[in-house]
Amino acid sequence: MNKDYEVIIVGSGPAGYVAAIRCSQLGLKTLCVEKHGEDGKPSLGGTCLNVGCIPSKSLLESSLEFYKAKNTTKEHGIHLEGITLDIKAMQNRKNNVVKGLTSGVQGLFKLNDVDSLQAEAVVEGEGKICLKLPDGSEEEFNSKYIIIATGSKPKILENIKFDRETIVSSTQSLSFDRVPPSLAIIGAGYIGLELGSIWSRLGSKVTILEALEDFLPDVDKQVSDEAFKILTKQGLDIQLGSKVISAKKEEAGAQIKYENESQVLSLASDKLIVATGRDPVTEEVIGPESGIELDEKGFIKVNAKCETNIHNVFAIGDTVRGPLLAHKASEEGIMVAENIAGETIQVNYEHIPSVIYTHPEIAWVGLTEGQALDKGLASNIGVFPFRANGRAMASGDNEGFVKFMSNQQDNSILGAHVIGPNASEIIQQVVIAMRTKTTVKELTSTVFSHPSYSESLHEAALLSEGKAIHISNRKR
Repeated sequence: MNKDYEVIIVGSGPAGYVAAIRCSQLGLKTLCVEKHGEDGKPSLGGTCLNVGCIPSKSLLESSLEFYKAKNTTKEHGIHLEGITLDIKAMQNRKNNVVKGLTSGVQGLFKLNDVDSLQAEAVVEGEGKICLKLPDGSEEEFNSKYIIIATGSKPKILENIKFDRETIVSSTQSLSFDRVPPSLAIIGAGYIGLELGSIWSRLGSKVTILEALEDFLPDVDKQVSDEAFKILTKQGLDIQLGSKVISAKKEEAGAQIKYENESQVLSLASDKLIVATGRDPVTEEVIGPESGIELDEKGFIKVNAKCETNIHNVFAIGDTVRGPLLAHKASEEGIMVAENIAGETIQVNYEHIPSVIYTHPEIAWVGLTEGQALDKGLASNIGVFPFRANGRAMASGDNEGFVKFMSNQQDNSILGAHVIGPNASEIIQQVVIAMRTKTTVKELTSTVFSHPSYSESLHEAALLSEGKAIHISNRKR
């Protein structure tokens, strides 16, 4: 067994496997270490591919197909009878999608000459790492560079005990073998809303308890208000200002006590999902003598280049500051690989898009209207509804709008916020425009295909300049 490498990467999620491939492409002898999954087998791809982004999107798509079959096909003149749900087949499809992509990572490692090893790792300091192998033995490995990319895990609440069947994390909620008649979710963030959407479409009565008074506080207020209205109409019971006091498993399911407006209330549900955020996986992989510094929340302290305080030890992805997003993690992996190889690149954190994969999708990049005001920036704003978009009307998917913001002084793009069909794809056009410093004038003079959902972005940009064609140019 070779124990000397130029780069050892701990973790094979979107941060780790991307860093490993890029390091090897740049001529560095690279090892990627991944501990076993819950089934004892290697789990290349991390949370994202195994129990996060990919399986949740598979179930979101399947549940939306089921919902449409029951509720919207009649509008198209399609009448279906005897529609039934096969949850086992739905879960099998999800598992096959996951299997295909995780095995794909292994194939990419082979294609790019990346060595991989199943083991639990402890970083002991500069160039030193101890690996505990599946047989229980421990081996010391040496590497000039170490990259910690161990991701994150569901946050544990002190007053709630998981039993992994009735009271579960997001991980177990993706593998339910039946649709719970009632479902409670703690947390109305990305994860809570997506999981709530899945099981509500399939027939669960979903109640979401959110401690904050504001819904999606990081999202532009106009968008979050619209999202609350639409998701509530879809059947999600979102109770803001509801702080959970306790939750316990009983014979009939979960019994939850929570406080709302100084009242202590009770809620019974068949299952309870705790979706209150994620914590970094760091303490398990950092040896006590390593000297690597953590912040008060357990994230590894790094600089703009993802360097820790220990020479040649880097940390990326969910283990460090910033949004816990797979695409942010991957870009940090590429940056670190390039910098190790002698290049000088940095991630542009101002232009990282965010997406919530409800239906309609919610996506944004740049400043919100409130943030622009706080910075004292005078902005031009255009809001174009999808109900005025030909493609959206033709498809029957016309809820929501595109909100576009530009700087009055220099004609630069400040941000964009989309709630509507294909929001995750539309927002990427704004990301590219902002990254390349495209002006509003240049964007509005760009030809958009017709009919397309993205024309709503074009019209919103035109509207911000008072030049919209398909809506009144009323000033805000």
